[in-house]
Amino acid sequence: MSGFRVLQVGPVVSVQDMGRPGLLERGISQGGAADVLALAEGAALLRQDAGLAALEMGGLGGTFEATGAMRIALTGAPMLATLDGAALAWNASHLVAAGQKLVIGAARRGVYGYLHLGGGIETDRVLGSRAAHLMGGIGRATQAGDVLPAGPDTGHETGLGIGAEDRFSGGALRIVESFQTSLFPADVRERFGATAFTRGGRANRMGVEMVSDGAGFSAAGQLNILSEVIAPGDVQMTGDGKPFVLLRECQTTGGYPRIGTVLPCDLARVAQAGNGAALRFDWVSLQEGLEIQARYEAHVKSLPSRCASLVRDPADMADLLSYQLISGAVSAGADPFDIGENT
Repeated sequence: MSGFRVLQVGPVVSVQDMGRPGLLERGISQGGAADVLALAEGAALLRQDAGLAALEMGGLGGTFEATGAMRIALTGAPMLATLDGAALAWNASHLVAAGQKLVIGAARRGVYGYLHLGGGIETDRVLGSRAAHLMGGIGRATQAGDVLPAGPDTGHETGLGIGAEDRFSGGALRIVESFQTSLFPADVRERFGATAFTRGGRANRMGVEMVSDGAGFSAAGQLNILSEVIAPGDVQMTGDGKPFVLLRECQTTGGYPRIGTVLPCDLARVAQAGNGAALRFDWVSLQEGLEIQARYEAHVKSLPSRCASLVRDPADMADLLSYQLISGAVSAGADPFDIGENT
């Protein structure tokens, strides 16, 4: 069976897919990949379903030995990757032979990189998903000695690259009003939108701390707020007015006041922001938010058409002689303008 044997691995590595929607009433948030766009990019490179599971690597990858021939793709936060010592392009798909060793190092930008297998990673499903929900205690982080089996791969195309959207250096987060926005005075909401934030040191798959200079952002009567349903993208304020943007493994209920909700399409920018990355919040109306999200979803659907063959250096191609290098040969003595002689 094709797949990877894990020889060495970083501390925050786990199998992830799109998660478990629809289980909030059981106290289980959706979970799944921190950067779902990276899942879609990998699926486009391998011409397969974006719902298949991949390996999410937080900050550091690992060393993996192929148990059989397979196709792979690398997306998300760019990491140094080599196959038997030869460098591999990121945001690209590659062919791996049985016994080869794939080494993935630290992230050069961003946080979460992704290793995709042709056919997906086919570990056991729990509650309809293969995703490890680390905060919820479903599954666990990947460890040395684990085997990541590949599912049936119905595709054959490889050697593709894709121009990935830069979401690894912070930037603007579009935010809409939520149920508790009105609890924050107008001047507080305006100051929130005008404030420069950086990604704080308290961050994981549950949420990310936002750090800024100056006073915090307090809501009126915030100590009297009842606990209610919350969702990824909600921006909660702690007692001292410090914002946290909630991510895929956030809790299902909470009593901290929420100033607004970041659009789903911008959550990858939050998750991928490195420590100290500059971030800001841009208020948009609900209608504007729906239009922005629709454009993002159209972009995701177009990803397969955005993939193109990698430009490779012939000096680095061990299989160069397997390619047809010359075609359309004609007679050196033929008249090039005589169509009859050259057909």
